[in-house]
Order: sequence, then C-alpha cells, then structure tokens
Amino acid sequence: MASKSVAGSKAADMIRISVSEAAKLFGLSPQTIRRAIKDQEIRYVVVRGRYRIAFESVLEWSQRQTTTRHKLERHGIGQYVDRWHIRNKLYSPNPHMLTRRDTNSRDADT
Repeated sequence: MASKSVAGSKAADMIRISVSEAAKLFGLSPQTIRRAIKDQEIRYVVVRGRYRIAFESVLEWSQRQTTTRHKLERHGIGQYVDRWHIRNKLYSPNPHMLTRRDTNSRDADT
C-alpha cells in the first residue's frame, strides 16, 4: 500500500509541459520534440488529445545529445543563465559539485 502512495505522489509532483513549451524552453523546434516522442525517447501522456511531456524526461534527453544541449544553452533558457547573479554558490547548478558530492558519498559508504 505504501508503494502505491509513493508512486502516486511522484506522479502528482511530476511537471508536465506541452510540446510548444518544451520547444521554447529548450531552444528547439516543436518538430524535434515530436520526433523524440515518436522515437520513444521522451516520456509523455496524452491529455485531451495533446501530449503532456515529463519535464525531467525532456531535460535528460536534451543533455544526452550534444546538439540539443548546445541549443539549450544558446537558444533556450540557458542563454539567460549568465544574467542570473547567484550569490550563494551552494545552490547554483554546477555539474562539478554534483560529481564531487557523488564520489564523496561513495567513499563514505565504503
């Protein structure tokens, strides 16, 4: 029973976006997003005849491919990151810190 409530809460917390929202956020064309849906590279549901895409799925998919990653940085939401002045670096999105934290936690486990 507990696993059902956990799964239900994960589904309720999931952010779902439309094809056009995903295209704008990631700096891609809607056709590119639809192609990824067709190739089953992105998780989605159909609500009232429209695709609702799992944001986390699109993010993971975009980071796997170099061209989509660069489009995110140059044409999508990533182009505005330089304008954000994050003073507290603890919460800034830094992939090197994530890697370092993962290796430290592995060392602590052994």
